[in-house]
Amino acid sequence: MEQIGGELAAKRPNLSFSGADAGEDRLSALPDDILVLILLRLDTISEAARTCVLSLPWRRIWTLLPEITFCIDPDYHHIREVLSVSEAPVLHSIFVVTKCDTPDFVAAWLPLAARRLSGYLVYENLVEGHEEEVDRAIPLPCFGNATEIDLELGFLALSLPSSGVFTGLTELCLKSVRFLGPCDLDDVVSSPRCPGLRRLRVRKTRGLHVLAIQSKSLLKIDLGYLNGLQKLSIDASALKKLTLLFSFRHHQPVADISAPQLVFFRWRGAYDPSSVQLGNLGQLQRLSTYFIRVYGQQVSIYNRAILQLLHRFQVIHNLNIMLGYPQDIGELQYLMEDITRLPRVTFLELAHECPSGCPCDEQTNWKIDVLLLNRLEEVEVTNLKGAEYEVTFVKQLFSWATVLRKMRITFANLVSESMASELRERLLTFSRPEDA
Repeated sequence: MEQIGGELAAKRPNLSFSGADAGEDRLSALPDDILVLILLRLDTISEAARTCVLSLPWRRIWTLLPEITFCIDPDYHHIREVLSVSEAPVLHSIFVVTKCDTPDFVAAWLPLAARRLSGYLVYENLVEGHEEEVDRAIPLPCFGNATEIDLELGFLALSLPSSGVFTGLTELCLKSVRFLGPCDLDDVVSSPRCPGLRRLRVRKTRGLHVLAIQSKSLLKIDLGYLNGLQKLSIDASALKKLTLLFSFRHHQPVADISAPQLVFFRWRGAYDPSSVQLGNLGQLQRLSTYFIRVYGQQVSIYNRAILQLLHRFQVIHNLNIMLGYPQDIGELQYLMEDITRLPRVTFLELAHECPSGCPCDEQTNWKIDVLLLNRLEEVEVTNLKGAEYEVTFVKQLFSWATVLRKMRITFANLVSESMASELRERLLTFSRPEDA
């Protein structure tokens, strides 16, 4: 931000006046709303504040801005100065990026922001706090009129309000947050206190041990890397999309999920059917899991967890799964024998290329084998380099997948435009008229 403003200032022509116009202040005669629009063109609120030296009327104009942006600015005192202005207009957005913050600094201006904000708040601390320095938390006030709140605290501690309703809040995002003592996050995001919340994202937390979400409005929940999580329960009647990533790393997964309208479900990490209860998921259309290890020393616990998860569902319309190949197979054991049948597979992503000497190189009969993929409708091929075996495989897919409707191919970065054009023309000759 600072650099952009500097570049603009460098490119701005030198204006000089002579005669009767010399030294005349015409801008200050403009209405306040026009002057506000002019200041909104500046990159940050600090740059707007510097205009107060122009004349007396300008000293108050910058405090009337409906949007506040601080980007790694040393003049942090301006945040409180702007927010504490009496009879100031409603703020539509507050965007603050800082370094080396302390809880006291953030706590000083958040209550002022809560009173004036009727839009979105984005706060990001670029410096990660140290464990031994955590002795107090940032008290989050109730933002009654905010529509979106996005906080990335660098693992500063956060305490949540015990009362108040976030009436206008539709989206809440908490990242790199530490909770001290009992956490009331589930109470805050519940329907009584967040009646209009649609999207909840919580990533990289510490101190969040139990999370119980009960919401009638949530459509999307994204939880990931909740360090120390021991128990999760979700009761969300309108939920459409749920993501849970690696949040039971040091504990047996204990979860109870009820989401009758769920369409997309991504589960990556430990899974145990004896302690994870997946209720009515009758509307589920797409399941995304962790990668399956193709080779290893012994039966992989990751493979076992994925198989147990797949066995929970009789029908999966769209399965997103990855196959992980080690760089050196050597004498490793083949681990795919237990996977004898999969539901309808739409996307297949290989985590690694096969190394030299891979048994795949020895199997050439795949080029003439007849495979029946009579339910495969959509295929995505990524990182295509144009090797002959890749082209042959794509050609075979069209003959194997008789009801294929859509194929999306993305070329590798090293493929030149001319080569990509040539490959595109060649691949199009394989498709049926209805596929093209």
